[in-house]
Amino acid sequence: MKYGYVINVTALDRPGIVAGVSSAIDKVKGNIESCSQTVLDGYFTLIMTFSTPEYCEPEALRAKVLEEKGMENCQAILFESAKDVKQSLPSDVNSYVISAFGKDSEGIVAQFSRYLCEKQINIIDLYGNITQDGEFVLIGQVEVDPKLDLKVIQYDLEALGEEVGFTVRIQHNKVFVATNQIRLNR
Repeated sequence: MKYGYVINVTALDRPGIVAGVSSAIDKVKGNIESCSQTVLDGYFTLIMTFSTPEYCEPEALRAKVLEEKGMENCQAILFESAKDVKQSLPSDVNSYVISAFGKDSEGIVAQFSRYLCEKQINIIDLYGNITQDGEFVLIGQVEVDPKLDLKVIQYDLEALGEEVGFTVRIQHNKVFVATNQIRLNR
């Protein structure tokens, strides 16, 4: 039997945090199943799912992680994962990438995410950043039910973008990857 866990770690960025978390998991014979890590404005953040062959009390496991070299001054939340929560995308759900950019102002993320919520469009991944010239860039990967009219969604997003001075595009994930992938000549 496998026992599943989720850990979320944040700290001021520096080398060694991923090594510390993964070393602690390795010491309990854990297997990392998925992870996402990024640095935002100098802050490190990591979410990771993993399993162990034997049950570990979450608070004791969290303490083991924080004792590792490189984990000084890190904040960590660790809990048992829900049974059968891992879901693959249903075959009838389409994955799209929405990109929006324009002059930074308050409420941009809230406006776009409220619209997506109202349409029952699930945000899978989201990135936002203010550029050096004061432009806010927002990129999100979303799941869209094929029963929804994509032309209406595209029109609504473009209209919302116009209201706030943003350019908005929605592309199927496969098109986005094909047109934005870096190719190296060998």
